[in-house]
Amino acid sequence: MTSVSAISAVPEGFEPLFRSSPFLDLTGPFFHRPLAQGFLVGLRVLPQHANASGTLHGGLVATLADVAMGYVTATSRTPALRMVTASLGLDYVGAARMGDWVEAAVEVVKAGSRLAFAEARISVAGASGAQPVASARAVFLVVGP
Repeated sequence: MTSVSAISAVPEGFEPLFRSSPFLDLTGPFFHRPLAQGFLVGLRVLPQHANASGTLHGGLVATLADVAMGYVTATSRTPALRMVTASLGLDYVGAARMGDWVEAAVEVVKAGSRLAFAEARISVAGASGAQPVASARAVFLVVGP
């Protein structure tokens, strides 16, 4: 049997997400790892994240995608952009199971003065390489710097 501490272990280089909210506190914990450009956002699949089938709930996959794309896109400019999600689309292509480490890698397509566009790949990171869970895309309305 896997211990709770083993399930909740965070991969090296990841730290608690630098910004949170009451909603993210309920759905997390979320973590980030800096990259040369941007950062990864990840979480360990815990019992509270599972659906009735015992896999990561699709709503949490959408939350991870939205948070990752929003935070990475907002911080891609200096000063950071203030944005709200205008459109979010996901294609589910796999599943994550209890104890899996799931992370979102984001590409900022464009961050303009009125709209910003991003894409993300959500995958299970493991010894055998990344296993895709979903691909996502978003449009954000820029509401200020």
